[in-house]
Amino acid sequence: MSTVSCAKCTPVPVPAPIVPSPNESSTAKWVGATVAGLVIWALAYSQLIPFSDWLVARLPVDPRSHLGAAISFFAYDTPKVLMLLTLVVFAMGVVRSFFSPEKTRALLAGKHEGIGNVLSAGLGILTPFCSCSAVPLFIGFVSAGIPLGVTFSFLIAAPMVNEVALGLLFALVGWKVALTYLAFGLAVAIVSGWVIGRLHLENWLEEWVRNLRTTPAELEPEQIGVVDRIKAGLEAVRDIVGKVWLWIIAGIAVGAFIHGFVPSSLLAEIMGRDAWWSVPAAVLLGIPMYSNAAGIIPVVEALLTKGAALGTVLAFMMSVIALSLPEMIILRKVLSIKLIAVFIGVVGAGILAVGFLFNALFQ
Repeated sequence: MSTVSCAKCTPVPVPAPIVPSPNESSTAKWVGATVAGLVIWALAYSQLIPFSDWLVARLPVDPRSHLGAAISFFAYDTPKVLMLLTLVVFAMGVVRSFFSPEKTRALLAGKHEGIGNVLSAGLGILTPFCSCSAVPLFIGFVSAGIPLGVTFSFLIAAPMVNEVALGLLFALVGWKVALTYLAFGLAVAIVSGWVIGRLHLENWLEEWVRNLRTTPAELEPEQIGVVDRIKAGLEAVRDIVGKVWLWIIAGIAVGAFIHGFVPSSLLAEIMGRDAWWSVPAAVLLGIPMYSNAAGIIPVVEALLTKGAALGTVLAFMMSVIALSLPEMIILRKVLSIKLIAVFIGVVGAGILAVGFLFNALFQ
């Protein structure tokens, strides 16, 4: 601190200028860069339709032809879905920085069926994992002594009702569908887990899982700041979007083909409300496939625009996400074949019920 003096007065202290600490300066830079990135994202998103129109107009294809319609769908949906996915995953990466697998296990441990099923299904919404990615956490929950039915509620909800699926459904087909999907998806996860828990099938776990010692989760104190949470969001984008973008483009390509070349009358006949068998057929068709929510939703969008019944399409989507064949193969390391069969049967019955109910509600 310096002083100012004159001949007739005593020295007056002058406060030193306030210099922000390196941490404060770094935080301001990260927050500013994040805000700037969100503004750029919004501006780019607002120009997607003009961009797709401009791109298709430059191609030697009649925009009114089947090929032109398919190219237009692909040119618009590819950046749209990827941008929406990036935004949703970043936001939920920041949200998930408040949680950790250890905290999740500690929260669920000791919870009785019913309350535990609701909590685990709710936590599944915050984990944007495909079905195979959710399996390691499922194994961790089982080994931590969390009830089997509670862990199954998480395993079902994590891939099927996560925030990526809800965000994309909201953006692509509207809030009513997204909200109804959330309600019915959670109902499937909670009820299916509760039913499996009431069957008391712990002896159908693989022996090495049953023999694991259960130890209480030890939580380390966490000091996570704003910059760390922004970095967590960016890391989620790098990890998740980096792994699924090819699946998304493949899904959009399938959707573009359906949009441009498949007649509406054919889809309405096969997947319409009048075909009672369409819901179980869609579930059986979806089980051998493998995709995440982001990859299958463009196909859902194309099917709906062509007149397919909402319940049938969402039953197909649920079966692809929640009952994929790769997931069953991974679960075989933990569950016996009998328990896997029960899991498929209970969840499949719930998905069938959702499909029929959706078709009845959305006439």
